[in-house]
Amino acid sequence: MFVVWRARTLKQLAVAAAAVAMFMAVFYAQSGAVWTLAGQSGPSAIYKVDTDRKVVALTFDISWGDRTAPKVLDVLEKKGVHKATFFLSGPWTAQKPEIAKRIKDMGFEIGSHGHKHENFSEHSNDWIRDQVSKAEQAIEEVTGVKTRLIRTPNGDFDKRVLRTLHDMGYTVIQWHTDSLDWKNPGVETIVQRVLSRAVPGDIILLHASDTCKQTDQALPAIIDGLRQKGFEFVTVSELLQDAAPKSKTE
Repeated sequence: MFVVWRARTLKQLAVAAAAVAMFMAVFYAQSGAVWTLAGQSGPSAIYKVDTDRKVVALTFDISWGDRTAPKVLDVLEKKGVHKATFFLSGPWTAQKPEIAKRIKDMGFEIGSHGHKHENFSEHSNDWIRDQVSKAEQAIEEVTGVKTRLIRTPNGDFDKRVLRTLHDMGYTVIQWHTDSLDWKNPGVETIVQRVLSRAVPGDIILLHASDTCKQTDQALPAIIDGLRQKGFEFVTVSELLQDAAPKSKTE
């Protein structure tokens, strides 16, 4: 009887431990914390890397407009920032080829932001493949770049989406520091949010669509502030080569 009771108790404890683990996973996922799920299998999304070097990757999503992006590029040029990563949507690239070409000509890294700005997890695998292929074709036709990095629209994904994108040869890139510039909360708020949260190996989320009206104004102070803290700027690909990535599966 003692053995049976102990076995049942251990089973109950195991169930309880699994519940706690699941709760913590959901908590970290919702809080945006960076973590690696022990023993995880399959593709994952990259949020940052572990590195002793003070390097960060500035990343910009673009899916709409032609006013903010040139201003952002002007700031980067004026500040002598030669390394950053831009995630471009297919339709935007086709509609604004001159800006996309300027991004390429300035030497910045280009990734995909998909085609339609809709959550991938709400669609079938065939739909995802079609959307990513359309974006890939549009970006390559304009810039000559065959994208291999992707930031999904709204940062949305699940395990199925990750697997589908992985099978297409893509690495999914998320972020550790969200500037929240898409909320237009005020220039100083954007600056302080980035400077207070950035860490070595960080992937910093910014936007260059016209809906983000304060990004170009905040960018000079962000660049100066990060440099004052000793940070250097690299592309996402360089960051991934530098150290072991921190990742997460959904």
